[in-house]
Amino acid sequence: MNVFIIGVGLIGGSLALDIQKEFDNAIIYGIDRNEDHIEEALTLGIINEKATNEDLAIADIVIVSIPVDVSLQVIPEVLNHISETCLVLDVGSTKELVCEGISNHPKRRNFLATHPIAGTEFSGPQAALTGLYRGKTNIICEVEKTAFKLQEKALEIFSKIGMRIRYMDPKSHDKHIAYVSHLSHISSFMLGKTVIEKEKNERDIFDMAGSGFASTVRLAKSSPAMWTPIFEQNKSNVIETLNEYIQNLQNFKTLLEENNFSEIYSEMENTNHIKQILSGIQEVKLS
Repeated sequence: MNVFIIGVGLIGGSLALDIQKEFDNAIIYGIDRNEDHIEEALTLGIINEKATNEDLAIADIVIVSIPVDVSLQVIPEVLNHISETCLVLDVGSTKELVCEGISNHPKRRNFLATHPIAGTEFSGPQAALTGLYRGKTNIICEVEKTAFKLQEKALEIFSKIGMRIRYMDPKSHDKHIAYVSHLSHISSFMLGKTVIEKEKNERDIFDMAGSGFASTVRLAKSSPAMWTPIFEQNKSNVIETLNEYIQNLQNFKTLLEENNFSEIYSEMENTNHIKQILSGIQEVKLS
């Protein structure tokens, strides 16, 4: 099974490691415009060989794991190079523009739009982890537009590496992910920015920062090269979520100014309900 990973960083590299573990016959080829990443992926055993687009004719599976703005150009090029029996997956965090971009491609049936909800704040081949996807959700969009045999091939891979599947249309995906992922990253980046600007003496930050601050600002270590295109592609949904978030912050500020601490207590108590929601999600993942 010839598997080509385009973008051998955290997401693509972790998929490569899991596929190698679960499929003895898999040969992993790496394509990356960063030659250092290719060499590092070879050294770490993430890929078996380096490759170029010209080699895609022998591919059984191609996984596109690159910034979403670049993928808009790369995916049609990949589809131009592959055979009729090859499966092409993308794993980006936005789906609507990608699906629109290849909607009329002659090999649209070879493409499956996916979004594994997994990752860390780190990037590059050294960030790749075996088992990253076990128990995680994978959102698949427009499954009906992919050839049935290629759907089966994809589902076999996802099942063996331990992923749960959720089907969604691209527009709904981008709207919902803006709330649960994209807004979280913006909040983390802006919290980090606020603290850095206020606390000029970095030693004070490190001396006083507890686990709460560290966990909240963790996502601010994420790659700007990956996240700026995501915000650009999902701009309208992100703005909508930001408007609602900013309104909630303004309301909280007003309550403070008015010394309305009983209402602040009530707001926080009502929001505590998220514990039940999150524990329910965890139980579903474990079942």
